[in-house]
Amino acid sequence: MNINFMQIRKQTTILSALLIIISIGSLFTNKLNLGLDFTGGTLIEIRLEEEISSLEEIRVLLRQSELTDFQVNYFGSNRDISIKIPGGVNKVNGNDVIASLDSSISFEVRRQEFLGPQVGTELRDQGGLGLLAALAVMMVYIMFRFQYKFAIGALLALVHDVIIVLGCFSIFSLDFDLTVLAAILAVIGYSLNDTIVVSDRVRENFRKKRRAEPESVINRSLNQMIGRTLVTSLTTLLVLFALLIFGGETIKNFSLALIIGVISGTYSSIYIVCNSLLSLEIKSDDLIIQKVEALDDGMP
Repeated sequence: MNINFMQIRKQTTILSALLIIISIGSLFTNKLNLGLDFTGGTLIEIRLEEEISSLEEIRVLLRQSELTDFQVNYFGSNRDISIKIPGGVNKVNGNDVIASLDSSISFEVRRQEFLGPQVGTELRDQGGLGLLAALAVMMVYIMFRFQYKFAIGALLALVHDVIIVLGCFSIFSLDFDLTVLAAILAVIGYSLNDTIVVSDRVRENFRKKRRAEPESVINRSLNQMIGRTLVTSLTTLLVLFALLIFGGETIKNFSLALIIGVISGTYSSIYIVCNSLLSLEIKSDDLIIQKVEALDDGMP
């Protein structure tokens, strides 16, 4: 296999820049549709004794309960319904909602939870700090293991992947809760693993082919590891698609975030990392192993 990956490096740079601009723009305009984990509020899950024609029947009943902000969705089957009531503007509690529904339809309450806004704020702040800490630790690790140019490439790849996942959730107004945050942290680990594999091979080939052109060395490295990367990514995606299809509503967004992250992570380990190395003018002299000479202490 002899694919010239770096032949389209300019096009991929433009593509990445456009995706990041669109994602950041959506994050500023649409923002994230934060789940109850971060905003606080009430979650009610019910199972209907009989199916209804549409969710609008439930919404009409909830509006009669003086609710001003709520979300109603199916989860699992057409008889399983989740009702999310954000805190703050709503003065009606979960028991009042159940009582108002009970007068019109027959159902069984499967789950009822309340999360205070203060707890939600703490989870949001701690989750954000955890995400930043993970990025910082990964960058330091790459810097000490390889070289600062690799660390810059790894950081750009990690930031790229995180922004792409966040942007997709913002553009499509998907619920962003703790499970999605956990998925993003997993994406960081997955992306870093691919980055380390690529960086190891690039470093090894630069030391073997000291007179070769940097672009040639990187293409050689990518061709040597592309089979392993594709097999890993495809097997991971098969499991994630199975979770997305059969795992139910609870882990749907978790699976979706990981799918986006795995695809983005595979792409970024090839084009973001390697593009940044070429832009930083990586060369074999940067990766020469420095030999430490023994000190002459004057002893025979």
